[in-house]
Amino acid sequence: MEPTPFSTQIRTASHEAHTEAENSTFMSDLLGGRLGVEAYARYTEQLWFVYRALEDSAEHLAGDPVAGPFLLPELLRVESLERDLGHLHGGRADWSAGLRPLPATAAYASRITEVARDWPAGYVAHHYTRYLGDLSGGQIIRSTAEKSWGFERKGDGVRFYVFAGIGNPAAFKREYRALLDALPLDDLEKQRVVEECKRAFALNTAVFRELGERFPLSA
Repeated sequence: MEPTPFSTQIRTASHEAHTEAENSTFMSDLLGGRLGVEAYARYTEQLWFVYRALEDSAEHLAGDPVAGPFLLPELLRVESLERDLGHLHGGRADWSAGLRPLPATAAYASRITEVARDWPAGYVAHHYTRYLGDLSGGQIIRSTAEKSWGFERKGDGVRFYVFAGIGNPAAFKREYRALLDALPLDDLEKQRVVEECKRAFALNTAVFRELGERFPLSA
């Protein structure tokens, strides 16, 4: 009997945590069109802090045999996020002045920085949960933003969700999962990566929870 591919193990084991994040009150209200563009802007700001932590670590990990193969330039999101945030802040060049992460976001970014420094396989867990999620469910957020707040299709405001360098997302995701399956890790280390994936989703859910507290729906 063939062993279960590692990418399948990750997806199956983290399904519950992934579902909890997707079904958070904040995200449900955002996707349901019940929140305004300000909530979308605050969410985008939190993503900026998370992706800076992910991508600031890329140079350090570029030659690493575990994390290096995942550092694909077509995935990079910080530049697109910054264009979106400039637009969401009215085109102001100083949009980042005084911007601070929520406590949950700071904890999330700190964990990414920590594993990038000390545990490349743990960094891969965060890389996987973020980038493959953006290629999949993130497209629903893009569609909602375009319809709800009048952003130009694939233009400023939603560029974060537009992977211009990926012509075939389905094929790209298959290739990414093949990289996961080929990771040079023993079973114990694979289990640690699975647990870190669950932790990544929990950290993301905590961000949604804090955003929900700041943008409650009126009774």
